[in-house]
Amino acid sequence: MKDTILSIDGIHIPVISLDTAIIGSGCAGFNAADWLYDLERKDIAVLTEGINMGTSRNTGSDKQTYYKLSLASDEADSVRQMASDLFSGGYVNGDNALAEAANSVRCFIKLANLKVPFPTNEYGEYAGYKTDHDPRQRATSAGPLTSKYMTECLERSVRQKGIRILNRYMAIKLLVWNNHIEGLICLNQNAINTSSMGITLVKARHVILATGGPAGCYLNSVYPRSQTGMSGIALEAGVKGANLDQWQYGLASTKFRWNVSGTYQQVLPRYISVDQDGYEREFLPDYFDDPFKALDMEFLKGYEWPFSIENIRTSSKIDMIVYYETVVLGRRVYMDFRNDPTCLKDGFHKLGQEAVTYLSNSLSLLPKPIERLKKMNPLAIDLYLTHGIDLSKEPLEISVCAQHHNGGLAVDSNWETNIKGLYAAGEAAGTFGVRRPGGSALNSAQVGSMRAAQHIAYTTKADIFNSEGFEITAASETKALINHIKYMVNNTDTAFSIIDKKNEIKKKMSLFAAHVRNREKFMALLKELQEIVDSFYINTKLTDMNKLPELLKTRDIFITQIAILSAMEKAAKTTGSIGSSLVLKNGGETLDRYLPDFTFEPFKPLSSNMILLTQKSGNHYQSEYVPVREIPCPDVWFENVWREYRHRMENLL
Repeated sequence: MKDTILSIDGIHIPVISLDTAIIGSGCAGFNAADWLYDLERKDIAVLTEGINMGTSRNTGSDKQTYYKLSLASDEADSVRQMASDLFSGGYVNGDNALAEAANSVRCFIKLANLKVPFPTNEYGEYAGYKTDHDPRQRATSAGPLTSKYMTECLERSVRQKGIRILNRYMAIKLLVWNNHIEGLICLNQNAINTSSMGITLVKARHVILATGGPAGCYLNSVYPRSQTGMSGIALEAGVKGANLDQWQYGLASTKFRWNVSGTYQQVLPRYISVDQDGYEREFLPDYFDDPFKALDMEFLKGYEWPFSIENIRTSSKIDMIVYYETVVLGRRVYMDFRNDPTCLKDGFHKLGQEAVTYLSNSLSLLPKPIERLKKMNPLAIDLYLTHGIDLSKEPLEISVCAQHHNGGLAVDSNWETNIKGLYAAGEAAGTFGVRRPGGSALNSAQVGSMRAAQHIAYTTKADIFNSEGFEITAASETKALINHIKYMVNNTDTAFSIIDKKNEIKKKMSLFAAHVRNREKFMALLKELQEIVDSFYINTKLTDMNKLPELLKTRDIFITQIAILSAMEKAAKTTGSIGSSLVLKNGGETLDRYLPDFTFEPFKPLSSNMILLTQKSGNHYQSEYVPVREIPCPDVWFENVWREYRHRMENLL
């Protein structure tokens, strides 16, 4: 069907008709489009705010991990075992865990065949290593830029197939009728200053949200500056959120946003802090009886990467010390790869055995962290060089940052939300739980987007539908949007104050609602946010239409923050400190010599494994715990599986 025009209040609004719209151009979005095409669903398009934006293309770590079933000869593994390990992290639905395990090899080999450079030995084995929360050596990597390579390879495949890509189209409203997706309103940023104001309707019977995590929520963030997420449009439309309180926080560089995990820690750089007067000191030894204990914890940080309450007395103590030095003392903290920590001046013999063995096996018992890093992972040095930072000549400023949303939109085993026809994949989907193995997010992005594509292809006909629901919702929602924009356009401009308010709110989120959570202050923030959103279109004025996309995105961030804070309040009252959240007790903070130790609420375990669901209720959001879906026990007897498979294929619509 050709694109058409819909006239609303005398304004001609373009209408794009599709079978499936995929929102997002990261490795989940491109993979969904690639699978749909191969499954004969070709009337599709990828919509993206910017083809080169997003987390997949712009983030990584020392050697960014892809987590999959073991594929090396000496590693015993099974689908069931991997599913159990994913499920045991807590707050994970068993059917999602089983699907991610069962399809991990299929999705991984597809990427390898698309020429993502995952390393093999001379016989073709994909050797693995152990990552955080990983009981086996399932991890592999193509280097610091694994997800970038994935995205580029998948994009190349999509372009070769001629799949339509609508660049600079920002989704701003989902159209829902009788709990079924009908399409969406988006803003064509190439046409903001035309008579349509860039407003474009997309008519689609299926929509896959691959918009990434809500990266715009925090000021202290390792997400690329181009990535903000767009979860608010789904939450506002009534999609349930899952575990919105659960995040991953960890140390990251701030001048250039990048995780300083793995090798960056294991080469044992010197940690220094600088006060307002420029006084510099090596500070980790101040918090330990034995300076070598500090280095052992620093080394362990490379394995036990994210901040975790479980590791508060071991590797996560490093995060808390950095937090204390930066937030409480107001100092700037750096990792110094130019010089050894003072206690190493006489050699490595007093280090813990694990650290010595690792460095020895890596042929890296060398003087200076930069030499050890050059030996073990030279690409980690080159990465910073390409962004104007020479680790051999300058220290690397760091902070504790938001890195990944372990929560997201609630989905079933096909990655479909509670709104029919609307799917979420990648970090936008809330399938990760509390303690996911490092790298499992990349596997989940590939499996989830594939499952969504398969469900669309196997359960619906390949056609473009005519729907009364689309006509009604498109007309009413577009008219409301036009009225909002007309009301905002004024000879007074408050856009700058709104953007300033956004940055102020993000700072408060980092201070009160990140890995250290102050209930009293983040509830005050929730109230402030609710008041801003309730009056957003009344108080927001602009003279320059080019500011419209950022203002609408800001509103989306505010809505997401409201839902997240609602979930955090429920979690703080119900479970206390859990996963990545240290919930302060009323009465403030204390400091002892060995740990910037805050008096925090202990973990209060739930009676069973649960998931925290959050959903819009009126103008607010409410959260409740529900039991997880257990790991299914499907029939794996070959003759039965084969018969049922043939039956499914023969009865496809």
